[in-house]
Amino acid sequence: MATPLPRQEPAAHLPRRVREALRRAAPALALYVTARLAGLAVVAAVALGTQRPMWTRLGASWDSKWYAGIAEHGYGTVIAGRTPGFTYSDVAFFPLFPVLERGLATLVPISMTVSGLVTAWLSAGFAAWGIYAVGERLHGRKAGIALVFLWALLPHAVVETMAYSESLMTALSAWSLYAVLSRRWLWAGSLALLAGLTRPNGIAVAVAVLAAVVLALWASQPVRHDWRIWTGAALAPLGWLGYLAWVGNRSGNPLGYFKVQRNWGSRFDFGVSEFHFLKGVATDRGTPAYLAYYMGAAVLLVALAALALLALDRPPLAVLVYSVVLVVIAIGGTKFYACKPRFLLPAFPLLLPAALALTKARPRTAAVLVACIAVISFVYGVHAVFYASTAL
Repeated sequence: MATPLPRQEPAAHLPRRVREALRRAAPALALYVTARLAGLAVVAAVALGTQRPMWTRLGASWDSKWYAGIAEHGYGTVIAGRTPGFTYSDVAFFPLFPVLERGLATLVPISMTVSGLVTAWLSAGFAAWGIYAVGERLHGRKAGIALVFLWALLPHAVVETMAYSESLMTALSAWSLYAVLSRRWLWAGSLALLAGLTRPNGIAVAVAVLAAVVLALWASQPVRHDWRIWTGAALAPLGWLGYLAWVGNRSGNPLGYFKVQRNWGSRFDFGVSEFHFLKGVATDRGTPAYLAYYMGAAVLLVALAALALLALDRPPLAVLVYSVVLVVIAIGGTKFYACKPRFLLPAFPLLLPAALALTKARPRTAAVLVACIAVISFVYGVHAVFYASTAL
């Protein structure tokens, strides 16, 4: 039997639907805010005790400074890298986050640093809501709440409260995946377009949307006559491809963006360098004994295991494809090994198996597990913000 086209609700019902969705997500959002405020409280306590500048580290650290510079002056900054032969250009950073940062600072009389933090915090809130929506859609309300809580307590979750673009990409990705799951193709494609303007690995969202479109077209004859699915598919990759085309035109080289990345020391080698990095961490040969490197290696290995468990649960194709592409990009890229867990922050579906297990655990067991995860997250967050020059 052919699958009927999804019924489109009147636009007038949108506010009511949004209020109802927000009401269902309220417990998850409350837990998310509580977890991140607790993490910030630990960071603040260490900052006070050691006389370290917390807000500078949160709002004006490495990537944050690049985004603020783009927001204030536009593209064009190039500096010599610390490693001989490397050149760092701000063109490596995608434009959506600094555009929003600039827009907020124009509307409200605040500094670019504060604007970056507010943009990231608002993005994190929408990301938590979107993650809950996906979890609830797939496995029910309890799983959605657990999924958000686990995302709030990842080892690198402190980045969710920094002026970085991961939270923005996660928000756009989560809502795009939710739109795919609910067959809202225009929303799915539009949000994928914006995700592609946010980070290099934003292409994962477009690939996920296109995979879902192909499956829907193959499975249902009526869908092939729906202009919305074709338009959504056309929109999905335009953000990512458009920015690469702009960089190519600016540099006079169609592959100019990838040259910029190589000048940063970053390229895709199908995981060869990652294998040597993991080997170096395991054998302590050729790899500095930084906690950030050990944490990076551990998170990557756990991510691979989580991806296998997710695949065994047979999630919707878009969710699986999105997760696979993010993991492949993280593992296949060279350099910035300690930052790989941060690059995987948008890969929230990897937490679905753990979230489901948490909902089925005894309350006392769940409480102990969450407490242990929270301690690791808060302690490592302090280390990443104040003591590790390579973790973020």
